[in-house]
Amino acid sequence: MTYGLPLNGDGDEKCLSMLKAVEETISRQLRACKAPSSKTRVLEDLVPLQNNVEFEEGYCKALLCRLRFRKHFYHVLTSMRRPQGRGLELARKHIASCISELKCILNSSEFLRSSTLVTHEGSIEDKTTASGRQPIGFDASLNCRLSAPTPPRAIKILSWKKAVEYFMKLLQDLDVICSYPLDPSLESVLHFVVEFQKSQPDLVARAHLQRLLVQDGKLYGRDPVFAVITRAAALRDNTRNHDIQKKESIVQLGQLVINLLKILCTNGAWQRRKLGKILQDWRVVYVQLEMAFRKEFGEKANISNDENVGVKLFQHILVWVEEQTYWIAFRFLILGFELELYSESEYCMVYWYIYVVLIKLAEKTNLKTVVSNGSGKRRGKKKRDSVKDVARDYQIPPSVLFLQCQICLAEGLTMMLAALRNDCMMAQNPSPFNTEHERFIQHFELLQKACIPDHVSFPLFMESTTRARLSNLVMYDYFKDAQRITKEVKGSFSSDPEKLAELRRLEQVAEHNSIALNVISRAGALDPSLKVSFEFNHHPCFATAVVKRC
Repeated sequence: MTYGLPLNGDGDEKCLSMLKAVEETISRQLRACKAPSSKTRVLEDLVPLQNNVEFEEGYCKALLCRLRFRKHFYHVLTSMRRPQGRGLELARKHIASCISELKCILNSSEFLRSSTLVTHEGSIEDKTTASGRQPIGFDASLNCRLSAPTPPRAIKILSWKKAVEYFMKLLQDLDVICSYPLDPSLESVLHFVVEFQKSQPDLVARAHLQRLLVQDGKLYGRDPVFAVITRAAALRDNTRNHDIQKKESIVQLGQLVINLLKILCTNGAWQRRKLGKILQDWRVVYVQLEMAFRKEFGEKANISNDENVGVKLFQHILVWVEEQTYWIAFRFLILGFELELYSESEYCMVYWYIYVVLIKLAEKTNLKTVVSNGSGKRRGKKKRDSVKDVARDYQIPPSVLFLQCQICLAEGLTMMLAALRNDCMMAQNPSPFNTEHERFIQHFELLQKACIPDHVSFPLFMESTTRARLSNLVMYDYFKDAQRITKEVKGSFSSDPEKLAELRRLEQVAEHNSIALNVISRAGALDPSLKVSFEFNHHPCFATAVVKRC
């Protein structure tokens, strides 16, 4: 049913022309309705949308904003599909128009409800149309009847209001994607994707993000993967055309980078599952790169050998691969909190594993910085003098200090939870189905298979936490160290509001946990009236201790 409008056609290729034709027709009809003589007659060449002339103007406005929304939304999708992100600016303009038309659609609902003579049963919030009437020519149960007889079969049509809210959220997410400046730095790309996922975008938005990032096996469809890797490994631009990129291990590494970008664009549960599996692939590629390096350059190849570009390429990339592997492991562990996979009795082992992973991540990040700074300053200097200059001028980079803050929090929470357990201040609810060792294996089996980190095991976890006591924690407060580091590093991220916000959250966790630790230590471990629990009211992953009296 098209109400006499030319909306008949097959295929999407005629969609835009049909929408424009109908929009022009409705616009003429709306202008005719606003004319003084429109109340008594309708122009002969225009077909009214309904029988009551008094309602014609309202119906024209309601239909026009819906048609314009569909037209602009069509432009949004086609603009975002343009290669290499060339249509992002145009897409943002159409997104703004879509949001404006959605507001008009919302405003039209009151008129549509008042113009109908049908009495509405139940709340308008549950209706699938703005007027509250049943949609003409559409059976809401059609999806259920056409779906497979196997679960899941529960298919519910969104209410009209929720559908509008869905499109509003989708457009906002698409606007965030279109506003991204297409930074060629892989670190910036990963940071953007992780931050974008915090808003829990819809599948459509995530699919468009993935399509933007990975096109024809290149970043944004323009930057070759090897160039992205060399830039991430802090290598100079003149190394991006080196023949090393033809080696099988480097080609596999490039494919892993592409797969990582695709995985990070998926939903949280699927993302965590895939990240755990590709960790072994990253580890295998690292071993292959190391073997290829030793085979080609021998055991005594030194990074100070400026004459051999191949040596520098291999060693920079090896350091970066290790750093990236530990970043993936950290992301894997953090997603467990977002998906609520850990119980309170397991927080101790989880924070301990986060602590050991962050230690390695900070080491590799620091090593990459030292290597890149050292190679840049060695040119034009003697070897002995350059080493002295690097040692004298080196300062801990802000990225490493940021990781150290997280390390202090993870270690502090580990020791605090272990001390509360050892001093019997936290209720232990042993599972009747599996032991603590079995739960350790369940949570970290994929990390253990990939040897991330090396020589980490359940006995080492028990050895690290068995002697923890509240009296010892007061003597060395890890949370105060975290507070000190956050204050020192804030100035380095003054131009990054997201990092500053994260630092403030970490500082709040450290401050509250330090206070809670002092309260517990003063009351004494034998005070039965104290009850300690952990909540995520300041940070989604680092818990805050809450002390109450029963």
